[in-house]
Amino acid sequence: MELPAFITSLEQAAPGVRIEPGSSIDSQPAIYVEAADALRVFTVLHDAPAFGFDVLMELTAADYLPREPRYELVYLLVSIAGGQRLRVKVRLPAADPHVPTVSTIWPAANWLEREVWDMFGIAFDGHPDPRRLLMPEDWDGYPLRKDFPVQINMKPHTTEPVQVTEEEFRATLQRDRLSRQ
Repeated sequence: MELPAFITSLEQAAPGVRIEPGSSIDSQPAIYVEAADALRVFTVLHDAPAFGFDVLMELTAADYLPREPRYELVYLLVSIAGGQRLRVKVRLPAADPHVPTVSTIWPAANWLEREVWDMFGIAFDGHPDPRRLLMPEDWDGYPLRKDFPVQINMKPHTTEPVQVTEEEFRATLQRDRLSRQ
């Protein structure tokens, strides 16, 4: 199905939602959905027989600092029966980025949402277990945000390349060959 026809049928299945076509560098279709409409759109995409996106393949985020809206959530959906893929993006503001959880629709989203929360600080309303996943509980900040302080003050240092003779090189190769037998 072509993207304009897909968007039209999705808007008919979920009246009142605003859906925009998204750009894509590959052949996978992409759409933008408002955060307030996200749960309704995902429910239709999962439950309606016309769509049947039964697999949430991936969920990640991107930080576009200093742009506003700053964040984009990216959901990669797959319809096994229909043989289709869909990229759904949700834009979120810098101040108080949150969106409803989809873990009630796709249980695998539980861990993916926790990872996005842990790395970007994007909250998922109604999430059953909103604990840190990758960072310690007492960690301060969100490491994948572009404003996270990662600079380390160290003087640059250089080293000389290793110089070996031809005999040393051959001996090293011979030891390596013998150790692999």
